[in-house]
Order: sequence, then structure tokens, then C-alpha cells
Amino acid sequence: MRATQFFISTLKEAPTDAEVVSHKLMTRAGMIRKLAGGIYSYLPMGLRVIRKIEAIIREEMNRAGAIELLMPLVQPAELWQETGRWDKMGPEMLRVKDRHDRDFIIQPTSEEVVTDIARSEIHSYRQLPKNFYHIQTKFRDERRPRFGVMRGREFTMKDAYSFDRDEAAAEKSYQAMYAAYTKIFGRLGLTFRAVRADTGAIGGSLSHEFQVIADTGEDLLVYCPDSDYAANIELAEALSLIAVRPAPTFAMAKVATPDTVRCEDVAKLLGLPLERTVKSIVLATDTPLGAEVWLLLVRGDHELNEVKAGKLPGLEGGFRFATEQEIIEHFGCPPGFLGPLNTRKPVKVVADRTVANMSDFVSGANEIGFHIQGINWGRDLPEPELIADIRNVVAGDPSPDGKGALSIQRGIEVGHVFFLGTKYSASMNCTYLDETGKPQFMVMGCYGIGVTRLVGAAIEQNNDERGILWPDSIAPCTVVICPVGWGKSEAVRLAALELYEKLVGSDIDVILDDRDERPGVMFADWELIGVPHRITIGDRGLKEGLVEYQHRHDKEVTKVPLTEIAALARQKACTPGC
Repeated sequence: MRATQFFISTLKEAPTDAEVVSHKLMTRAGMIRKLAGGIYSYLPMGLRVIRKIEAIIREEMNRAGAIELLMPLVQPAELWQETGRWDKMGPEMLRVKDRHDRDFIIQPTSEEVVTDIARSEIHSYRQLPKNFYHIQTKFRDERRPRFGVMRGREFTMKDAYSFDRDEAAAEKSYQAMYAAYTKIFGRLGLTFRAVRADTGAIGGSLSHEFQVIADTGEDLLVYCPDSDYAANIELAEALSLIAVRPAPTFAMAKVATPDTVRCEDVAKLLGLPLERTVKSIVLATDTPLGAEVWLLLVRGDHELNEVKAGKLPGLEGGFRFATEQEIIEHFGCPPGFLGPLNTRKPVKVVADRTVANMSDFVSGANEIGFHIQGINWGRDLPEPELIADIRNVVAGDPSPDGKGALSIQRGIEVGHVFFLGTKYSASMNCTYLDETGKPQFMVMGCYGIGVTRLVGAAIEQNNDERGILWPDSIAPCTVVICPVGWGKSEAVRLAALELYEKLVGSDIDVILDDRDERPGVMFADWELIGVPHRITIGDRGLKEGLVEYQHRHDKEVTKVPLTEIAALARQKACTPGC
């Protein structure tokens, strides 16, 4: 590929609305251009990266036994009504009508369509197992699209769906996809971690996220450096930090705490450790008889985990934060001074595991300007109705596997594998006939990779002050030849062309910069774009029989004999399939 026959459109400045590094660099490097909020055109340089990612995904999916098909972007509402997701999915699902006033959706995912295919085409146990996948455009109408391709509305995704006879067979399919994903992200050259995760709106039971490690990631990953324990913070188990509840040592007393609504301020005012305070969070569930109010208690230095709360008996059907009016009706005061003592109306009290073992703690008095200290379970208030893990873990917490302390790092979710069970096959009557001729529901798994998000995640993990640092396997080009004085020196042109032909003949993904730009412009462009290997050819070096080689990570150039540079480039560069 020659630069004059390609399309290079770099920018010196990033757009003002670019918030993260990947958005800035993808725009400056001429990989994307914004069309609308969360919707981008992928220019040729960016598309080359996407195609390389897709090629690696296809190779490993095919190697794992998955079968590629292509499902439509536009899907009829009837399928989504069968599973109930037509009503359950919120405004992020884009609904449209055709000229006959029939309802359709622009697919955010394809569980319904692939299940429809399976129930129509698979009839016998002899046809199982099957795993279908496609790489297709998705659309999710994000409330506030941001971070460029990291959280866009239109994106490309690889989604796969396995169909098996029973849970044991489905778990084998799950493990095969887990292994395939590990190979995919390894081949992409990314530092990643697989963590246990919540299944979210997709449903199911077993679930792992594949997270690219990056300081700019939105997700918090919890892991134990001394074991293989790893989980998303939404799922990471928080053990009690107090093994046994101590006996009371203080009398309960109401104390004035004017203008102190935060636990940190209360602790400072009373001269107590923050760990002696208890935070009150008020939730509500809507019932036919009206709102039912819940009081969830976590230690003052901890935060409520809403995903965990949503799994509590009574809250699993959905909850909301109570309104101020509901809080006043039940507690007698607005938020800021709430606690489990002296409520006006009955509330369901849920204590985090650590709070359940606390003694002599401080909480709100349900009176503006006052808190109560020296509170003890059993002595001053009834034992909590429910004790549960409802908080986020923090660094230093004991690992649930008992093998050390937990650490936390940030990551970007780029892949997710779900064990779905019969969630979709049962609702859509997707069955097969077993050996006895009886119908059985197929057991499903779901496996997604965010293709376009991977582009952004790779940049978030691999960049410096000059631009992108692509891994060889997904760089838009692996090698760039930069001839200095292309338009003036025949010797430079001939040497550059000869080297170019040699590398093309060796299946090296090489681009020859024949734009006749000044060296500074050439170097700045290719450092910004992030091509891993650069070979510079100039008259001065040729007179000595030398050219310059520099890897994108190197600070200094290496002088190499012209006769040896092709072999060195073959050795250094990543050829297809590596």
C-alpha cells in the first residue's frame, strides 16, 4: 500500500467534545469522524484496525467450533414480545414502525432472532450442540453517548449463541467460549483480566466479563494478587470486617449534630473514627397497597452496591430510591439524619454483614440536627430483619477465597460470556426431541465482544504523548517506510521501492509514504497513527549503506545495513496469523 493511493487525514488538534484519550487520538489520527451523537463514520485507517480485529475473532470462533451466520439489523416486535423484553427494555432500545404501522426494533442484541432460528431449524438431539455467531451492527440509544466509540449508540459487535441438550453440555460450550475469548484477547496483544460478573438485563446465571486493563476504564475490577479470584465490583463478595460482635460498652445518647448530614462530618464532629458510623439508604418498592419502604444500612466508609441490593428477597423485582415525601412520612425528617431508631412507620431493615456485627455505632436520630451514638443491636433496637452482603468491596478487604487481601484496578469491558439456561428457549418454546422422542428445552449460552469498543480500549491501554501504540496484530499497518527526499533523490526512491516490494512479497503489512512530506511531518503522522515499525531511508545513510529502524516504543533509532533491513523487518513485524 502506498500512501498517495490511500487516505490519510490527520489533525493537529482534537475536537473539543473529546473527553478520553481514545476519542482524541482516533479523531486526530483520521480513524473516525463524528456524524451525530454516538454515531461515527470509520475512515479507512480506522476500518483497517476493525477488520484485523474481526479476522482474529473469526479465526478463533471458527477454531472453537462456532458457525458464522448473519442476522438482520431490523427485527420484528413479535419476537421481543414473546420473551417479554419488548416491555422490559427501556428507551435505549430504538423502536420504529414500517409503512404498514407494524412495530420493529433496531437490534441491540439478537437472542430472540437466533432462538427463532434454532426452534425452526433444530429438531433433534442429533443436531446438537450448535453455536451460531455473527459480526453485526448494533444500536442502543444511550441517554448520553460519550467517550467516542467507548460508549456510542451505533457499534459493531460479535455475538454468539450456543444451543445444547442440558446444563452439563451447555457448560462445556461456555468453557469453550471462555477459552476462545482468552485466545482472542491474547492475540490482540492486550493486557486483560476475566472476572466474574453480574448477568444484568441479558439474564442467566454464570457470567464472566473480559476487561482490558486501563486507568481510564469505567469498571472497577476486584482481584486477589495471591489467588485466581477476580470479579467485577458489582459481584465481588464483601465479607464482614468484624468477625464477632463486641459487647456494648457505651450508653446510648442523642447528640446535637447541626449542619452535619454526611457520615464523615458526623465522625469529625464527635471525634470518632468513620468506621463507627452507619449510613442509611432508603429504597422503595411499589405494591398494589402502596409503596413499601426499605432501610439499608452500610458502614459510614462503605458504599451501597445497587446490583447486590437488587438481588435481595423482595427487591429482586425492581426498586427505586424513596422520594423525600416518603422518607419524611416514614422517618419524620428529610435525608441527612436518618437511622433505624424511632421511625414513624414500619420499614424493612437490611444490615450489611459488617454493620450487623457492629456495636456502639452512630446513626441518625430521625430528627433534624441530631444523631444517636452508642447504638447496639438487641439492646437498643431489634436485630435486623435481614443480614446480607449489600456493599462494594474496598481494597484491603479479605478475599472471599481466604487467600489474601483484595486489590482493585480499573478496566474496560470488551467481552462478556453468559450462561443463559432456558430463559429464552422456554419463553419462545425452542425445543428438540430427545432419544425418547420427548421435547426438551434447549439450554443456551450467549457470548459477546464489542468489536469497535476494542479499538478504543486498545488505545486507552496503549498510548503516549505522541499518539497511539498499537500492538502489531491490530495496527492499521505494521511497517511504514519513510523515504526522506522522495521527490529529489532517485537513490532514495529506488531503495524504498525495492524494500517495499520485498516486504509485500513477505506478506508484511507495509505502507510506503510516498507523499514527499518533510521528515518531521511524516514522523509525526506515523507516530500519531501508531504504526509499530518505522524504517527511514535517506541519502546520507545510503551513502554509508545504512537505513534507520525504530520501533514505536523506542526512544532512539537503530542504524541497520540496507542489505539486512528486509530480514530485520520480517523478524520484527507481526505477520498475519501471529
